[in-house]
Amino acid sequence: MKRIAVALVLTIFSLVVLLPLTLNVQDVQAQNATYNIQRVDHNVKILYSGHTVITDSIQLSGEVPATFQMGFPFKYGSYILEATAYDASYKILPIALGVQLQDQSGFYGASIILPPGTSQKFTVVFTLSNGILTSTASGFSLDFPAYPGFTQTASDCSVTFTLPSDVAIAGVDKSDGAVNASSYDKSNLPAFTYSPATATLKASPGDLQEVDISSLSREVNISPSGAITSTDTYKIVNNSTGSIGSFLINLPVNASNVVARDQFGRTLSAVVQQSNTLVFVQNVTLAVFMNPGESSSLTIDYSLPGIVPVHVLNLDLFPYFNYYIDSASVTINLPEGATLIAPQLSQLDPLAQVSRNVYQETITINKQGVSYVDSVIPSQEIVSVTFDYSPLWIAFRPTAWMWVIAIVGVVLFALWRRPKAEAVPSRIAVASVTAGEALTPEHLKDFIDSTEEKAHIAAEIRSLDARAQHGRIPRSRYRAQRRTLELRMETLNRNIANIKEILRRAGGSYADILRQLESAEVELNEAELSLKNIEVRHEAGEIALDNYRKQLSDLERRKQKAEAKIHGLLLRLR
Repeated sequence: MKRIAVALVLTIFSLVVLLPLTLNVQDVQAQNATYNIQRVDHNVKILYSGHTVITDSIQLSGEVPATFQMGFPFKYGSYILEATAYDASYKILPIALGVQLQDQSGFYGASIILPPGTSQKFTVVFTLSNGILTSTASGFSLDFPAYPGFTQTASDCSVTFTLPSDVAIAGVDKSDGAVNASSYDKSNLPAFTYSPATATLKASPGDLQEVDISSLSREVNISPSGAITSTDTYKIVNNSTGSIGSFLINLPVNASNVVARDQFGRTLSAVVQQSNTLVFVQNVTLAVFMNPGESSSLTIDYSLPGIVPVHVLNLDLFPYFNYYIDSASVTINLPEGATLIAPQLSQLDPLAQVSRNVYQETITINKQGVSYVDSVIPSQEIVSVTFDYSPLWIAFRPTAWMWVIAIVGVVLFALWRRPKAEAVPSRIAVASVTAGEALTPEHLKDFIDSTEEKAHIAAEIRSLDARAQHGRIPRSRYRAQRRTLELRMETLNRNIANIKEILRRAGGSYADILRQLESAEVELNEAELSLKNIEVRHEAGEIALDNYRKQLSDLERRKQKAEAKIHGLLLRLR
């Protein structure tokens, strides 16, 4: 019994001693760090597209840790599109998203790796979608984290808002008290601060455009003379509840000769909205309003300063963009005949590529997630392209075209000067047919061939007469060729006449076809005779021009109809 009492007393004494240690585990864990957070500048910037960029500039004291953790309330994790961290010298720091914030729940954590030598001041940038922005009657409502969450207390936290032009803060509702200002401060920000907030924004229609820009394709062309032109093609989706009639496009600050077009190639009104040494904004008015959920394409053509005579292009791939782009690509087309010297493919981003065809080399650089954040780190987005180019290539295309024209001209001249062969009438074998024979398939074949040959010779005679009338053939040759054709025509006429007698005796459909054929031939001959007659009368001035044209058109139709009927009847005989 005494042993049980002693054991019970020892157990109670142990619990009394260990309980304070257990309760202070979290405090010890938070205070084991070898650094302190002196100051945090928490900036909330709303882009023109409605996306939100949260920038936390953190100043530490003491020993810089190998890993630094921070986070937001977990509900914002689904809206984070990308995160970037860099030190005071703009060196990119590795960052991992969606990590556990020590043993705390309810946070969406980020872990930043700080290599040895990293300065005590560094910056972390989070880009959130425009899903946290909601349209209201007077403007917009922004759901955002009022403060960042750290694993220890921050001595001073300063919060500021950066808004598009003509947008103002009407008030901020947060857990530690509402404010009616575009900035506020917090001293001794506790560790693991969990503080969702709502900011009320005053804005007029068009001050913010809730859109998703799925892609930007930028094509930069360098001419042989060193002039540079660029074409930007945007694919925009209206993600708001209202229609969009215009859009503000950001261009390089040294852009000129700006021309905007829509997806149908129509030229759009483009007016400079803002132009200074940092930002160049062009207000493009759409030809047709873009309704909610609809998508459209915008193409912007502009010029950039030339690079003559040095063959080095220093290009800012992605200048200041006051909107977020899901994916972007930049294509640099070197002049024909130019050879790329730098950068080599191994020096480019893994998503970049160099393509080569027979005369031209092209560099293509791709990037996922582009906004104004990329312009903050200039060393990451400036590409220096060096190429070798001979001025002789300027004359390459003109010289090639001259050679092509010269060769074609020589060939045509040779064909024109080639002696023309005398027209020799084609000959077919004409069997000797007598009128007393019985109808056979050979008779039908001879009749069709002879009829077609007769029409061919008649056409040759007309052509020969026309050539002789215009003096294109000597009279002696004309008489010889015409006599040859006439003799051949007489032979064909005799053979056709004999076969016609056989067809008449055969009766039935053969005799009927023959009657229709003879009727069509009579119609054709009358039409041709009338054509000759009207030509003579017109040349003599006996017929007015309008009447001549009308009769000529009627006779041509009669002739074509007769020829078509003859052709059809011959097909039936075949």
